[in-house]
Amino acid sequence: MFYREAGEFKASYQKDQAILPIRQDRWFIWAIIAIAFLVIPAVSSDYWLGTIMLPFLILALAALGLNVLTGYAGQLSLGTGGFMATGAFAAYKLATMFPGMHILFVLLFSGAITAGVGILFGIPSLRIKGFYLAVATLASQFFLIWMFNKFGWFTNYSASGVITAPQMTAIGDIMVTGAHATVTAKYLFALSIVTLLALITKNLVRSNIGREWMAVRDMDIAAEIIGIKMLPTKLKAFAYSSFLCGIAGALWAFVHTGSVEPLAFDVNRSFQILFMIIIGGLGSIMGAFLGAAFIVLLPIFLSNAPHWFGLNIAVDLISHIEAMVFGALIIFFLIVEPHGLARLWQITKEKLRLWPFPY
Repeated sequence: MFYREAGEFKASYQKDQAILPIRQDRWFIWAIIAIAFLVIPAVSSDYWLGTIMLPFLILALAALGLNVLTGYAGQLSLGTGGFMATGAFAAYKLATMFPGMHILFVLLFSGAITAGVGILFGIPSLRIKGFYLAVATLASQFFLIWMFNKFGWFTNYSASGVITAPQMTAIGDIMVTGAHATVTAKYLFALSIVTLLALITKNLVRSNIGREWMAVRDMDIAAEIIGIKMLPTKLKAFAYSSFLCGIAGALWAFVHTGSVEPLAFDVNRSFQILFMIIIGGLGSIMGAFLGAAFIVLLPIFLSNAPHWFGLNIAVDLISHIEAMVFGALIIFFLIVEPHGLARLWQITKEKLRLWPFPY
């Protein structure tokens, strides 16, 4: 009754094709944005902001990049961790070679460099697809991590192979990297970047480029017959996906951890982000955020749940139980709804449109 298009009249095609044509959707999104920017920084501790919210935002951005490539363009990739590492090390080289460069330009150029690397490894997608393409991108994962470990130039010949982010400001004297940066400033900076890129991605997938991606995903032969060029379309998906993953890697190294080594972006990171979009929902902007929330928050809940109920369980046993319960819940959600948590939210909205009438 309260969630319907009835009574909301559109006077132009532009308004009818808006991102959120229903008024209630707009209110819901604005409420989430207000909570994220105002309420969470005001009520959350430094632990919650730095240990939970920051990784959630950055991994959601990486999942969003992979969802563009796999969910919208249908190109399976297992090299997300390598592309995140490329963004992190590119940002480090830019920040140290050009100390006066603003952090926004560092992120932008590191994403552009990662996009170029993504195009290079996306060229085989013209001839191979499916699991064969996944193996090819997995090779890029191992190659990139090996390269950053092998050549000292990427770490400025650091003996430990670890890069440390220099102190950089976002607006005025507000530090967002380095030891003097507050956790709240880091959180708000990362949140602003992720919100802006999510909005850009939402518009992009609704454009001609996004429609071409989805046509290739659904049936590439039919898409080629109607005039969609395979190589440019797939390379655009690889470029934009790598762009987002590169910025996510730079944020992880500069804003979240402050210092990082290549092994932080190993193949486990790639699988973690792949699980996010599978659980959250392929081909969905919201699915990237729901999947990231599931992967980041659920292990924290499982590790703390025994203490809430007064159970004294050994730490090593808790970690094993956490892994088993986590895997069982993933299987359960995939059986109940193979299209992810975003599909459950979509079903809920469809039922709200009919309520209180029978389904």
